[in-house]
Amino acid sequence: MPQVICLGILVVDILARPVDEFPQRGRLTLVDRMELHTGGCAGNTAIGLSRVGISAGVMGKVGEDGFGDFLLSVMRRERVDAAGIVRDRSANTSATMVLVHGDGERSFIHYIGANGKLRVEDVDLDRLVGARALHIAGALLMPELDGEPTARLLEHAQRRRIITSLDTAWDSAGRWMKALEPALEHLDYFLPSVEEARMLSGRDQPADIAEFFLSRGVGVVALKMGEDGCYVASRAENFRMPAFAVSPIDATGAGDAFAAGFLAGVVKGWGLRETARFANAVGALCTLAIGTTAGIRSMQATLDFMAATPVRGS
Repeated sequence: MPQVICLGILVVDILARPVDEFPQRGRLTLVDRMELHTGGCAGNTAIGLSRVGISAGVMGKVGEDGFGDFLLSVMRRERVDAAGIVRDRSANTSATMVLVHGDGERSFIHYIGANGKLRVEDVDLDRLVGARALHIAGALLMPELDGEPTARLLEHAQRRRIITSLDTAWDSAGRWMKALEPALEHLDYFLPSVEEARMLSGRDQPADIAEFFLSRGVGVVALKMGEDGCYVASRAENFRMPAFAVSPIDATGAGDAFAAGFLAGVVKGWGLRETARFANAVGALCTLAIGTTAGIRSMQATLDFMAATPVRGS
C-alpha cells in the first residue's frame, strides 16, 4: 500500500537542449540533446518519493496512445503504483515541449489533453485506504477538478486522518484564487512556488504571503524560491532555509522534487527545519541532470550530498 498518493497532472515531456532562440519560420535548428521523459507534477513527485524510499502511488488520466503507454511503463519501472491512472479514449496524453536554454532556464509549449478531463468521478477513493498522505499535484491546471471538487477530495482525506498537501502550477487561464480558495481550509501543507503564491495572494514578501494562506486555514506553507531556497511558516514557527550551492544543468521538475522531499520528511515525522533542508537537497539534485527526475537520488545518497555540499551564502 503506497504511503503517499499523488493525484494530478501526468505529462510526457519532450526536452531539447540548448535552445536559446526559436528557429525562423520554415528553418531547422540543431540541438545537442533531445529526450523523452515523464513529466507532470503528480508523476514527477511520485517518482521522487519512490527514489528516496517512500512508497508512492499516482492517480490521474492519460490517453490511449503511445505517450500513455510510455508513461505507464516508466511508473512500473520506478516502482510507483499506477493502478489509479485512468485511460481516456477522447483525448491524448498531455504533453509538453520543453526548450531548455543554455543557462538551464526553460520555455514550454503545452497540450493539456487528458489532464483537462480529469474529474472527481475518476478518483477511486478506495485507493486512499491505508495511505499516510494525499498530495494534489498540479492544481490550477485541472479545470474539471479544481475548486470545489478538489476541496471535497481533501475533506474526505482529512476525515480519514490522511495528511493533505497541494502544489500549484502556473494558471494560464487566470482563475487563481477563484479556483484554489475552496481547498485551502482542508490543507495540512501548501507547497507553491513563490511566483505562483504571489499571484494567488496579491502579496510580495514571503512572510506576508505565508500569513495570507495561514489565515485561510492552511496548516503549513512552504514557498519554493529556487536559488533562494525556501520559506516555511506555520502558526508555531517560520524560517528561511537556504538552497544548496550547485550549478544547475536543467531546472525542469525541481519544484516537484522539492515537494517529494518535503512529503518524505512529513511522513517520516521529521521537524519542519529538517524536512525543509531535505526538500531543498532533493530539489537541488534534480537540477544536476537533464529531465524531471533523472537527478533524484536515494535517501542515503541525498543525505551524503547534504553533508558534503555547502549552502548558498555560506
